[in-house]
Amino acid sequence: MSSAADLHPANADHDHILRPRPTKPLNAQLLRAHGSDGTMKPSGTHSETSSGRSTPLPPDAPPSQRSISYVRRQVRAQPKRLFPTIDYAARVSHFDRNSDYRDFRGFFSLFWIGLAIMVITTMLRNVKDTGHPLRRQIWSLLTEKVWQLGLSDLAMVASTGVSLPLQLWVRRNGLRWSRGGMAIQSLYQLAWLVFWVAWPFLQDWAWTAQVYFTLHALALLMKMHSYAFYNGHLSETERRLSALDTPATASKAPADRYPTAQSSPPKPDDVGSGTEEEKEKDADDKSSLTSLREDLALELVSPLGRVTYPQNLTASNYVDYLLCPTLCYELEYPRTSKIDYLELAWKTLAVFGCIFLLTVTSEEFILPVLRESSGRLEGTHQGLVDKGLILAETISMLLFPFMICFLLVFLVIFEYVLGAFAEITRFADRQFYEDWWNSTDWLEFSREWNIPVHNFFRRHVYLSSRSAHLSRPTATALTFLISALAHELVMGCMTKKFRGYGLVAMMLQLPIVALQRMRWVRGRRVLNMCALYVLI
Repeated sequence: MSSAADLHPANADHDHILRPRPTKPLNAQLLRAHGSDGTMKPSGTHSETSSGRSTPLPPDAPPSQRSISYVRRQVRAQPKRLFPTIDYAARVSHFDRNSDYRDFRGFFSLFWIGLAIMVITTMLRNVKDTGHPLRRQIWSLLTEKVWQLGLSDLAMVASTGVSLPLQLWVRRNGLRWSRGGMAIQSLYQLAWLVFWVAWPFLQDWAWTAQVYFTLHALALLMKMHSYAFYNGHLSETERRLSALDTPATASKAPADRYPTAQSSPPKPDDVGSGTEEEKEKDADDKSSLTSLREDLALELVSPLGRVTYPQNLTASNYVDYLLCPTLCYELEYPRTSKIDYLELAWKTLAVFGCIFLLTVTSEEFILPVLRESSGRLEGTHQGLVDKGLILAETISMLLFPFMICFLLVFLVIFEYVLGAFAEITRFADRQFYEDWWNSTDWLEFSREWNIPVHNFFRRHVYLSSRSAHLSRPTATALTFLISALAHELVMGCMTKKFRGYGLVAMMLQLPIVALQRMRWVRGRRVLNMCALYVLI
C-alpha cells in the first residue's frame, strides 16, 4: 500500500495521515509490457513463459506455414484478431484474500458475523419451540430424487460432446461450416435445449432441482454454442489460408473483421544491408496477398501463442473447456502454476456453507411469511384495499430475506463455485465480477455483476448482430430480448407457469437505461445507486 509519504514526499508533516488506496489496482500485465521509460517493450523481447525459440521451417515450406510461423512470433506483442477475443489474464476476484480491493473487507467480515448470529439465534428459537434446531421442509426438497438429478445432469453434459465430432467432420470431410455445418449445429442446439428443458417437467421434479437443472442447461448451451461457432469460424479461416497457397484460383478479398477488431500486426523490417530506398521500394511492392495471409494466420494462433488450430480439436481440450469457469471458448487460457488445494478446500466448504445459510433463511424468514399471507388472502373475504395492505405487508417483510438470499446466491456462484472450478483447472483469470455495488445505471450493473455471461452476450449476440449490419440500438434490443427469454424460462421452471412477467420486466430495462442516461439524471450518483438497488 502506498503511504502518504510516497504521495507527498515534500511534506513530511502529514505522514501520519492514512490515505485511501486507489479504487482500481494497477494492471501488472500492462506494467510488464512497458519498459522503465514508459514505452512499450520491443516485440523481440520474450516473455517469461517463452523460450524465444521456434522450430525452423524447411526451405520449401508453403506460404501458409511461413505466415503461421511469423504470426507466432508477433502474436504476443500486439494481438489484434478478426474474431472478438476475450482478454484473459491472471487476476483474482474482488473478495479473494490476495486481492488489492481491501477497503471493504471489514464489512464483508461483518456480513458473515451477522449471518452467524442470525443462524445461532434461529437455532435456539427452534430448539425452544420444536425441540429441533432446524426445520426440514426445504431440506426435503433439496434431497428429493437427487440421484436421478445427478445422472440426468451427467447425461446432459455428455450430450454436448456432439460438437467435437461435428467440428472434426467440418474440417476433414469437406463439409463447409458456412454451407451446412452451422445449420446442423443450430438445429442440434435447438433440439437439445427443448429436450433438456422439458425433461424436469416429465420427471416431476421439485422446483429447486428444476431451477438448478435449467440454469446448468443454459450455461452448457452457451458453452456449446461458443465452442462450435468459434471453431467453425477457424475452420473457414484455415480453409481460406490453405487456398491462398495457389493464389491464381483463390479469393483475394480482404478478411472480414468484427466491429471491435483492429488492423493486423505491423510487418517486421526487411533484414539485410540494402539502402533505405530499397527498403521503401520493397515495402511499396509488398502485395496485399501477404497481408491477407498474415491476417488469416493470426486468427489460427491462440492469444498466448502456444496453440494453433486444429491442435485444439481433441477430447481432452473439450473436457477442459467444460470445466473452465468461462462461457467463451478460446484456443488457450492463462493458467496458474499449480493447484492450491487449501484454497480449493476452503471454497468447497464455503459452497455448502452458503447453501446451508440459504436454506435457513428460506425456512425461517420466507416460507412462514408466504404461508401466513396465503392463508389470510384465502381464508376470509377481503376487500380490495385489505388485500392490497396484506400484499404490501408481505412484500415489506420479504425484502430483507430476499436481499440476503440475493447476496448469498451471488457469493456461492461467482466467488465460490466458479472459484473452485478455476482452482481445479488452474484457470488464472478469476475476475468473474467487478464492483457492481458501485454501479450507477442498469447497463453498468449488467456488465459488472456477471462477467462470464456479459462476455458471451457481447461476443456471440451483440457483436455478431453488429457484423450482420444491424444498428447499435437493434443489436442492443436483440441482446436484451434473448437475455429476457432466458430469465423468463428460469422463472417458468420455478413457478411452472409461463406468463411473461419476467420477459416484460427485463425489456423494461431499456427505457430505464435511456432514462438513466439523460443529462439531468446521469450525474446524480447517489440517486442512481438507490434507484438501481430498488430495481434489483
